[in-house]
Amino acid sequence: MRSMRSFEACAVFAAFGVFAVFGVFGVFRVDGEKGAVMAVRKSRVRSSRPACAVAAVAAAALVAAAPAVAAGEPAPPAPAPPAPAPAAAPEASAGKPAVPPAFGAYLDYGARGVARMAELSHWLGGAELRVGHTYLPGDRWSNIEGAPGFLDVWADWRTRKDDRMLVLNVPMMERNEEHVGDDEVRALLRQGAAGRFDHHYRALAERLVELKVPDTVLVLGWEMNGTTYTHRCGPDPQAWKTYWNRIVTTMRSVPGQKFRFDFAPSRGRDAVPWTQCYPGDATVDIIGMDSYDQPRGMPFDEQVKEPYGLQAHVDFAKAHGKPVSYPEWGLFRNGDNAAYMRRMLAWMDEHEPVYNTVTDYCPHGVFQCDDNPRSTAVYRSVLFGRTDEPAAEPTDPQTPEPTAPATPTAPPVPPVPSTTPERPDDCSPLQLGDWVEYWLGGKLCMRLDWYSRHK
Repeated sequence: MRSMRSFEACAVFAAFGVFAVFGVFGVFRVDGEKGAVMAVRKSRVRSSRPACAVAAVAAAALVAAAPAVAAGEPAPPAPAPPAPAPAAAPEASAGKPAVPPAFGAYLDYGARGVARMAELSHWLGGAELRVGHTYLPGDRWSNIEGAPGFLDVWADWRTRKDDRMLVLNVPMMERNEEHVGDDEVRALLRQGAAGRFDHHYRALAERLVELKVPDTVLVLGWEMNGTTYTHRCGPDPQAWKTYWNRIVTTMRSVPGQKFRFDFAPSRGRDAVPWTQCYPGDATVDIIGMDSYDQPRGMPFDEQVKEPYGLQAHVDFAKAHGKPVSYPEWGLFRNGDNAAYMRRMLAWMDEHEPVYNTVTDYCPHGVFQCDDNPRSTAVYRSVLFGRTDEPAAEPTDPQTPEPTAPATPTAPPVPPVPSTTPERPDDCSPLQLGDWVEYWLGGKLCMRLDWYSRHK
């Protein structure tokens, strides 16, 4: 894998070199894709950010200075589509108006994720997406510290409105998705518990404060009850909890911080019961849960009732005096399951999480994935036009005048927009491979009229 990464890095440098040179003459266009990140469509595991990311950012800046045209960039928003029938608002509790939970989506980890939030809001009829969600790459410590240039665009989005919320998943180990064995994980957890990695998290905290996002919600060591990540809890739960507490204590020691730490296991027992990993109330601000529609054939009622499931989660949080969240959720093993989508949205409205963010790439998503039209229709109809304004308080009841009953009509099913961009007629695509196209933001295509324009 190391040699393959070296090859891929060279390919990126070569591709960006060609792109930068020819971009000066307006030869190339970027045929962007509105779809999900290529590298993560095959599984739910997010790809690590490659070691050449900084070089790619620099090359992207060079390309941006050239007059090349981006064929896949979003056009000015079209008129808003017809609004679906409005969904029932959450009921008010204890005499106070109901406020819909803050929501957003994971759309992409970088600048494209920020740009697509505006597109998603428009598609939802101007619904207010208060939550921006991204992930620190877990490939190396320098990226876990918040490498220069990576978090800036998210910080800028967050600081534009006071009521926005930035949610950042933070790995607890480097090489976080490299299938490190249990014995090595156990040793690493014990090193972390002894303070070996404290300085990396102090650097991250200082970076976030410097960027003026000291109130970021940090989803630290997510899905620790599973087997996917190097920062998993199972090999040594006690060392894991001690290590979590050291990280939180270190980051809270940085002047100006107002972080909230979100403990977010995956739903169900997984490799170990997630309650065995809970580090204690003093270092946890939110108790979250990642809850996808899995395993195959499990109905939503069972997802609620299973051991360590959705009901156990809200009960545990209530017992510990903590609010809940749903950092990751979406479709998965049961395909285009509109019943799951409807029930999960209703569950979140009922239990009022601090925030929820749907994972929006295939197979989980609805906006950037064409594979789930029925679930897409449900998601859009429920959230269309939703804002953070509380529901109107009830007024004194009036005796209505009797009227003839109207014939009910079915609400229209909202159209599912295509996520396939139109390629310009004067542009011939070049085949550079999925990995290079991912970092370029889409396919390159050669303009057929460049010679006539420059001869």
